[in-house]
Amino acid sequence: MNLGLGELDLYLIGEGRHEELWKVLGAQVRRDELGKLLGTNFAVWAPNARSVSLIGSFNYWDKNTHPMVSLGSSGIWELFVPEVGPDTPYKYSILGLGGNWNDHADPMAQATEHPPHTASVVTESRYEFKDAAWLKKRGRAKPWNEAISVYEVHIGSWKPGLSYRDLAIELVSYVTALGFTHVEFLPLCEHPYGPSWGYQVTSFFAPTSRFGSPDELRYLIDALHQADIGVIMDWVPAHFPKDQWALAQFDGTALYEHADPRQGEHPDWGTLIFNYERNEVRNFLVASALYWLKEFHIDGIRVDAVASMLYLDYSRDEGQWIPNEFGGRENFGAVRFLQELTATCYRQVPGCMMIAEESTAWPGVTRSTESGGLGFGFKWNMGWMHDTLEYIQEDPINRVYHHNEVTKAILYAWSENYLLPFSHDEVVHGKGSMISKMPGDRWQQLANLRALYGFMWAHPGKKLLFMGSEFAQSEEWNASQSLDWHLVQYPEHQQMQSTISEINRVYKKYPALWQRDITPEGFQWLVVDDAATNIVAFARYGHDGGPLVSVTNFSPVPQERYTLPLPGDHNWRLVLNTDDLRFGGSGVAPVDIVTIDIVTIKSEYMGLPNHAVLSIPPLATIWLIPHVKISD
Repeated sequence: MNLGLGELDLYLIGEGRHEELWKVLGAQVRRDELGKLLGTNFAVWAPNARSVSLIGSFNYWDKNTHPMVSLGSSGIWELFVPEVGPDTPYKYSILGLGGNWNDHADPMAQATEHPPHTASVVTESRYEFKDAAWLKKRGRAKPWNEAISVYEVHIGSWKPGLSYRDLAIELVSYVTALGFTHVEFLPLCEHPYGPSWGYQVTSFFAPTSRFGSPDELRYLIDALHQADIGVIMDWVPAHFPKDQWALAQFDGTALYEHADPRQGEHPDWGTLIFNYERNEVRNFLVASALYWLKEFHIDGIRVDAVASMLYLDYSRDEGQWIPNEFGGRENFGAVRFLQELTATCYRQVPGCMMIAEESTAWPGVTRSTESGGLGFGFKWNMGWMHDTLEYIQEDPINRVYHHNEVTKAILYAWSENYLLPFSHDEVVHGKGSMISKMPGDRWQQLANLRALYGFMWAHPGKKLLFMGSEFAQSEEWNASQSLDWHLVQYPEHQQMQSTISEINRVYKKYPALWQRDITPEGFQWLVVDDAATNIVAFARYGHDGGPLVSVTNFSPVPQERYTLPLPGDHNWRLVLNTDDLRFGGSGVAPVDIVTIDIVTIKSEYMGLPNHAVLSIPPLATIWLIPHVKISD
């Protein structure tokens, strides 16, 4: 039996192309043919170390007991230790070139001690997934043509005290009831500092132990899949913390980070930046993404802070950064890394989603790598988010002067494949909750928010909503305490939940709302410039050509006889009204209860062949679908 690394492993590691790095580095438990434990093989990359010793509970953390063996020019140090098996804590004690010993956690560890303890832990998975049907469907998936409605979750504050196994019951049940298609978790990788929300990662291959074991996380993901819910994970290759026991100065030199602080330190976050020019570092990061996709069946990776990676002068003043070889600010090493990341993940895991949080106008984020793009499947539409929130926070009487803020996103809606986010970043650090952003009295605040959600779900682009926003949490998010679940005993918060549930239900039912999100053929303006009444209307089209019309009245004044231009020769049926009484609305009906249909008048209006005269409820979004074809 081969207990250690082979020549091919060493070659691929040196080339930066070992796409299953987690299977050869770190702690690999070995068993014989009958399953009896033989021991564990440990392997770590530390090319500039003078000596490396394995320390752990099995040798009383004594660096003189288990010196590791250098595998030459590969920079790998290796040691097989008989009888050491799962649940054993360990670290590497490394003698740097300067003559100092430092103890480090394993960069490739697949489990860790519970913070604030920092040791790595030997583990092996015994979990057997039951989501084969889901994976088969995922392998055929084309996410850009599908309904995607994401519920963003910070596990620690969703309902504090719940384990991964608890969440497999409570979170799965809740998300199913609300009708979201996906859950997106804030980073699940182990991190020592809880208030970083997981964005300062020390273990890129180990799920946080705060909520259970790695196999218990697998159980949660499996449960979500069996409930037909996809799983996206935030992942942070942009930086890492300076903790001396983790990746920083790992072998006594700047190994994972750039040596020059003008390239290797992040001024805003007090963290270190990966050296994307180094083969082994790129390999480490690409393998991390693949590990989560393949070993945990994660369906999508949302890459955090992409803009900070792409620009050498990101958040730096003149003289604090080094131009590239052409004198520019583009970080070509990061570009090549991101291209390798997306191309490799799509090749290895067909149907997965690669999502960029990129806040600038960098061209081609979702263009293919073959044509020079970064290769992501989706990009967060931060411009839409910012403009829409700016508009909605205006008092309705002033919205007439800001109408373009709610319409201009269509001008660039197909420059990338977009996802529309109302994320955690918009409800923290003094920004207030979603409901607190809404102007007016309490009824108007709630109506504004319902109208906004209806508008958002109809707008081109996939959807993302942060937890708490679905029931109109009153206070902004605080990661150190629970969501205010006590609020859902009150009707207005229950009604907001019901609104989201109904929006998701109707959204998934009508392909016009999502099949052609990324092409202009899926969208048509009906009313774009009616600033005086604060009304916006457009049609969405699916592959079959059948439209769905969305009309939003961002004014608290109902429009009782509004002339709406309409495509096609149909009468229309109402399928969503966020002003419905059951949602806490005023009950203004755009349609005659007796006749059911909104009757189309065959007369050209505003460049369209037909129109209807109907009531538009105040601070509301309505959705209409063709019903009965009208005769000539």
